[in-house]
Amino acid sequence: MDLTPDQEAEARRIFERLKDKADAELWAVARLLAGKEMGELFGRTEYEVRDHVHRIGAEALACALAGRKKGGTRAAASSAPTATGWPASSGTRPGGS
Repeated sequence: MDLTPDQEAEARRIFERLKDKADAELWAVARLLAGKEMGELFGRTEYEVRDHVHRIGAEALACALAGRKKGGTRAAASSAPTATGWPASSGTRPGGS
């Protein structure tokens, strides 16, 4: 993927912030797998590995968001109109059914 110089700098920033967290998660995965017998690699272990990988992905997104300016609107949010009261019930007739 070709990046502009600014994008390349942003990629470097994200990588530097992410690598320590990713290294810790990858080390945990390696230890988890090393401690399992062949018949234990799938099932529960598979989900434990996915949990570690998902944490890396979540941290990557957090790192990307942390360096960016918040977007949103510049004007104050408009208020919703005030409710005037409860609407009349039309589900039943007075005096029973």
